[in-house]
Amino acid sequence: MGVAGCGKSAVGSALASRIGATYLDGDDLHPPANIAKMSRGEPLADDDRWPWLTLVGQKLADPDGIIILGCSALKRRYRDHIRQEASAPVAFVHLAGSRELITSRMAARAGHFMPTSLIDSQFAALEPPAADENAITVDIDKPLEAIVAAIAARLEEIRT
Repeated sequence: MGVAGCGKSAVGSALASRIGATYLDGDDLHPPANIAKMSRGEPLADDDRWPWLTLVGQKLADPDGIIILGCSALKRRYRDHIRQEASAPVAFVHLAGSRELITSRMAARAGHFMPTSLIDSQFAALEPPAADENAITVDIDKPLEAIVAAIAARLEEIRT
């Protein structure tokens, strides 16, 4: 979880490969209206997000193995909704980075619907996970391999 441009897709995919999980990209679950709205530089409202968050939670309810799903889940109530829809334990990994780092990453990527003009709205909506959420927060200002290794180690700690 995290703001746009924090590396959810890259980290999620690499982590899934490392631990033998299935990776799903939450962007692929957005309805076309949400994609169009963000493409126009308009931030999503909560009413836009609820059906998408419901689908995210339902995808995590799949009993056939471990699923890693990249999803912004910016607010606690979004994460609570995902947990409720999953009807199973859900661990959130918050990919945290500075506004400057995120801005530079978003400016460098091509072909994504999310414009850099929405960075401010992403950070405005972000509620980092609280201690009682049993989430993992990882600083993304490191090489991909180091980020993935840190997450895998923390997940192993949680599972044992």
